[in-house]
Parts: sequence; C-alpha cells; structure tokens
Amino acid sequence: MKKTLFTLLLLTAFISCKSTSSTVSTNLDNKTERMLKGDWTLTSVNYPNSAYFKVNSFNIEDSKCFVNSNWSFVSNNNKGEMSLNNVSSDCKNFSSPITWYINKEGNFVLKIINDYKAKEVNNGFVLAVRNVTESSFNLIDTINVAGQTKNITYTFQRN
Repeated sequence: MKKTLFTLLLLTAFISCKSTSSTVSTNLDNKTERMLKGDWTLTSVNYPNSAYFKVNSFNIEDSKCFVNSNWSFVSNNNKGEMSLNNVSSDCKNFSSPITWYINKEGNFVLKIINDYKAKEVNNGFVLAVRNVTESSFNLIDTINVAGQTKNITYTFQRN
C-alpha cells in the first residue's frame, strides 16, 4: 500500500501542461475559426487515471476547476476571453483575455494574456482541435506522465 501511494505521489510530481514551441505554423484555418466564433462552456475534462492524479491546466488551476468555465472566441481578430467561475471552495475564480488561432495542421494555439499585451506574452499552449460541429468541439492536450504520453480532452458546448 505504501509503495502504491508513493508511486501516485511521484506521478503527480511529473505532471505538467506543455507550452508552445517556438515554431508553430501560423497558416490559419479560417473556416474552423469561424465555426468557433461565439460563446462556449467547457463541459468536461477527461484523461486516463483522473481519479489518481491532478493536472494543472494552462498553468492556472486543477483541470477539474475548468468544468463550467466560460470561453468567448472572436474569429475576425483572434481574441477572446476565458473565465473560471467556480462555486467550489477548492477552485479559484480567474478571468483573462486570450488570443488564439487555429492553424492548417489542426492546432489550436492559445495565449492567456492576463494584464499584459499579447506581444509581451512569450509562452502559450498548443492543443489539437477535434470534432468541431456547430454545437461542440474538443481540444486535446498532450502531457507527459512519468515518461508516458497521455491526452487530456477538453469538451466545449456552445451557449
């Protein structure tokens, strides 16, 4: 039992979200961007073994705190906003402007701006965008858990 607990604690220490690399394509997928225009709610976050470890999403908060967060995407200027309005005392409230785009490789590139100008923010996140419909879509993040690649799926529903 102690060995299992130690292994779980060790796994938690190795979990992190990845940041963008410096060479992300900026050739835009305008059609998909237009489909995401509007207001969305992140309705679920799923990943393997989620009962055993926590994932800190976007270097902000535990991934489960993002459930019911609100996201707004403006496609003509690639700006928007995201906000966590959690009723749980374990989660903090957070709100920030964002910049985003979808490139032709199917990557959703996101910068969380906070109190800065977009050009002053040097890091961000690259997630795969999948299953885009008029009413829903998924963002897939890839993380490293103790040397193994795992996917986190963020599911969005249109408001």
